[in-house]
Amino acid sequence: MEFKDKQSIYLQIADYICEQILLGKWPAGQRIPSVRDLAGIMEVNPNTVMRAYEFLQNKEIIFTKRGIGYSAEEMANERILAYRKERFLETELPDFFRTLYMLNINMDEVAERYTKFISETYPVTN
Repeated sequence: MEFKDKQSIYLQIADYICEQILLGKWPAGQRIPSVRDLAGIMEVNPNTVMRAYEFLQNKEIIFTKRGIGYSAEEMANERILAYRKERFLETELPDFFRTLYMLNINMDEVAERYTKFISETYPVTN
């Protein structure tokens, strides 16, 4: 995994775990890799993975069963989407708005580009 400089590594690992859950690779109720296993896969310190797991436990996205390990919560998908939406609205959207303002781009231009993006990227099939 290529880590970015702008975000803590444990949060990037948490994002990776969330993606695996959303993609169905780690379904709700099924065991996810252990701290040690994921640390080996990602080539990071196990303490960093443990921090990501604790973060996701606090968000009620994963849980642990003694002697079994970590698993995705039943409502993990909904909680991940809510968390990501909140993070986008609070951190990324203000930067986006600042850029729009500095470049004098109006919302009509944005809406037009967004509509084009959706139609090209996710075409409706009948």
